[in-house]
Amino acid sequence: MKTTIKNLILSAVLVVGGASCVDLDTAPYDRETDLTYWEEDPEAAVKALNTCYTYLGNMDEQLYCEAMTDNAYTKQPNDFTQNIGNGSYSTADSYVKQVWDGRYTGIRMCNQLLENIDRVPDLDPELKKRYIGEAKVLRAYSYYELYTKFGDIPYTTKVLSIKESMSIARTAKATVIANILADLDEVINGNYLPASYDADNKGRITRWAAMAIKAKIYLFEGNWTQVKNITSTIMTEGGFKLFYSDDKGASYAGLFEIANEYNSEVILDAQYRPTSREHQMMYVFLPPTLGGYSQLSPLQELVDSYIMLDGKTIKETGTSFDESHPYANRDPRLKATVMYTGNSYTLADGTEVVINCEKGEGKDGYGVGSDCSATGYYIKKYWDNTYRATLYSGLNPILIRYADILLMNAEALAELGELDKTAWDATIKPIRDRAGFTLASALEFPEGASKDKLIEIVRNERRSELALEGHRHKDIIRWRIADNVLNGWCHGLKTNDVVGTDDGHVRVENRTFNANRHYLWPIPQAERDLNGNLEQNPNW
Repeated sequence: MKTTIKNLILSAVLVVGGASCVDLDTAPYDRETDLTYWEEDPEAAVKALNTCYTYLGNMDEQLYCEAMTDNAYTKQPNDFTQNIGNGSYSTADSYVKQVWDGRYTGIRMCNQLLENIDRVPDLDPELKKRYIGEAKVLRAYSYYELYTKFGDIPYTTKVLSIKESMSIARTAKATVIANILADLDEVINGNYLPASYDADNKGRITRWAAMAIKAKIYLFEGNWTQVKNITSTIMTEGGFKLFYSDDKGASYAGLFEIANEYNSEVILDAQYRPTSREHQMMYVFLPPTLGGYSQLSPLQELVDSYIMLDGKTIKETGTSFDESHPYANRDPRLKATVMYTGNSYTLADGTEVVINCEKGEGKDGYGVGSDCSATGYYIKKYWDNTYRATLYSGLNPILIRYADILLMNAEALAELGELDKTAWDATIKPIRDRAGFTLASALEFPEGASKDKLIEIVRNERRSELALEGHRHKDIIRWRIADNVLNGWCHGLKTNDVVGTDDGHVRVENRTFNANRHYLWPIPQAERDLNGNLEQNPNW
């Protein structure tokens, strides 16, 4: 996951050597080291904290994790997520190791700051408290990302020596969860963090972001009462609201435009900045017409999940879905998320670039060339028409937004059997209204629906609203449906070919998900080779 880090990255390496009469803790003459850094630089704490933020998340990770689900496919197997999506990964998988290394590097950076912050001279006590709060939340988030993938994991709140890192054992998942929740409670209840920041500090962890992460942890664990209580507090006291642009029909798409960053809906996002820290993910997902090579593309299964304007699914009795016009009268979020034939990208000068994805058609058609989509669909969400040369963008990927809070609240209430018209009108209805639905059949509470049906509706709403934003993988894991949606062929657009299709839809990849093994990732074998105390997950 290649990114350009815009802040100083501290070195944790101490130079050991020289004549035997020199103390090993003597600072080298030619460089700044951990021995002197904290005492001599008044900005040491904030510089270290800024480095911690670079491990919070990034656009590459957010998008590529969608290819581990039934939302997307990547045709690039090496160092990415194709093997996880199709179930062929092993204990030596490079992406699994990359996630492990990246998260533990971020944790180490946080621990380093927390261990040394008392050494920084003349640090304002309130700033010190805030920095500690930010670091503890960032550390908790990394542990959350690790335990949701690996289960039991090594847990530490100190900077480990090389010797210690080669002997630490895995901590039970329940203990990890209890510890990170305790950190979050300390920060939240102790008022370590502000509710918002000034313009110079946008993107930092707020009190509400800490609460949202706490809700995400309880969501993954299925503690519906806690999810309900925390999200209700954010809804009533947080001051967030769904983002609306001047043109209501474009409001959902506008969420992901660089001009609207830090809007009323954003609770937590990863920080990029034009020219100083950019990503090149548009090169990965755009069609050849716009200079991309479509390494990552949406699946037909995602397209099929979007409901009709009247609220019915495409397969429901009485649906208005027309196979000959498959994108007509669909959830407006489909058009804002997925590029299909007839959909378009808007350039900075207002020009509309209409895309033809049909088999063998034009420059972008399915099967025309190696740079074309493997599914016949391209990604539209995250299109940044302010891009710099060779498709570099400073657009921030949103990690948590207010719509997610509403959806978590609705899901918790549905699971508790408490989702009624009042709750629907506070959660699902405003989300659909902002999306552009207008018919009462889609907007109003489905009276008479069973508890299971309401859960199904909320889950699908979550998929449509948050598609390609990095949530689907955790959702199919916590819902325990991955073995249903990740087994067998995944598909692309309909070509009506006889060979290599199902019901006329292109077969993209035959996937396997072993429920006895794949609900947890393997502990990287390279780590186990260094540390004999790291036991492997079952059936790996």
